[in-house]
Amino acid sequence: MNRIIFHIDVNSAFLSWEAAKRVKNGESDIRNIASCIGGDPTTRRGVVLAKSNEAKKQGVKTGEPLSFSLRKCPRLQIFKPDFKLYSSCSKAFKNICKLYSPTMEEFSIDECFLDMTGIANDSKQAVKIAHEIKDRIKNELGFTVNVGIGENKLCAKMASDFEKPDKVHTLFLNEVPTKMWPLSVGDLLFVGKASAEKLNSLGIYKIGQLANAKIEFLAKHFGNKRSLYMHNFANAIDDSPVVSERPEPKGYSNSITLEENLSSITEANTVLLALADAVTGHMRKDGNKAHSISVGIRFLNFQNQSHQMSFSEPLSTTNEVYEAAKKLLRELWKGRRPIRLISISLANLTRLSGCKQLSFFDKPNKQVETIKKSDEKVNMVIDNLRKKYGFNVIKRCGVMKLDVEVGKKFKKIDLEK
Repeated sequence: MNRIIFHIDVNSAFLSWEAAKRVKNGESDIRNIASCIGGDPTTRRGVVLAKSNEAKKQGVKTGEPLSFSLRKCPRLQIFKPDFKLYSSCSKAFKNICKLYSPTMEEFSIDECFLDMTGIANDSKQAVKIAHEIKDRIKNELGFTVNVGIGENKLCAKMASDFEKPDKVHTLFLNEVPTKMWPLSVGDLLFVGKASAEKLNSLGIYKIGQLANAKIEFLAKHFGNKRSLYMHNFANAIDDSPVVSERPEPKGYSNSITLEENLSSITEANTVLLALADAVTGHMRKDGNKAHSISVGIRFLNFQNQSHQMSFSEPLSTTNEVYEAAKKLLRELWKGRRPIRLISISLANLTRLSGCKQLSFFDKPNKQVETIKKSDEKVNMVIDNLRKKYGFNVIKRCGVMKLDVEVGKKFKKIDLEK
């Protein structure tokens, strides 16, 4: 039996969820005007996270600075992100999806896969069920989705990206030559802008050309692994299963994109504290600690740099991660070039309850051990308060400084997400 996979994707999710909330409260539908989600409406700074179709017609693009968008569309209405709302809407639409299949994989906050094999017996029934899911979400929750149907996750995902909004599309294997191969190679899943430009320079503009290219030729320019990966996807080869159970995390990361240039190490350290507070909280919630930490930065020209270090004794507290992150940032960034993004990543995980491996040559330091135990108790209290009352119920003084002093200059995306 051939597999039948659905990919369900909320149309312009953040804007749709804000619009549905406003319509429910008796307000006008912001999907019908030139509008977007992103940044601060009062300062008109930030980037576009989601846009309406009317804004799209005016040339507004997701990811671009609001200042650019306002030049293209002066009447653009801007609305602040509301991640608590997004989390609630995401849960609501996925709960509906779960009613149709016991195997659902969360792909992102606004996307999921359903394995409909054995539930939908043929393509006709699959399309009928897809329409039922789509319409039910629209009628019960007030926002629209696209549903893509295929025999694997790749085809389902590609199909859901066809014409929007509020559509059901199929991309079965026999439809690949007519529906997928004529698309630009940059439309292929996981082929980024740089790879697409490189393929174009090699005379490969369409997915069909990539599908029929020789792997040996591609390997000369992309390496064996990357070439095989792209070639398989271009030929709609994807055997990955729909996995309903959340896999064990291999690491944790968080980042902040800054509204304006950051050139002070003092301000950068304040941002690092906010990141360390968020990322360690997520890690401890899963019962883990990390042997490795990495700090990354992005310059104005979108060039990325990172620096990492490893520890024999794993890190779990905010202060431990913060101190290590400050050291890495000092070594990585001399402040000569302004930066727009900072990130912290934690990897090489071990369980939080794991015993410490002592060396025969270890010399106990009672003062250090006392400070560490005290720090762990403080983190435990903070974690319990946030679990009961929400992430923002308590903040560290340094993070408060970011909100009050630096916040007017460096707006950030909510760290709770």
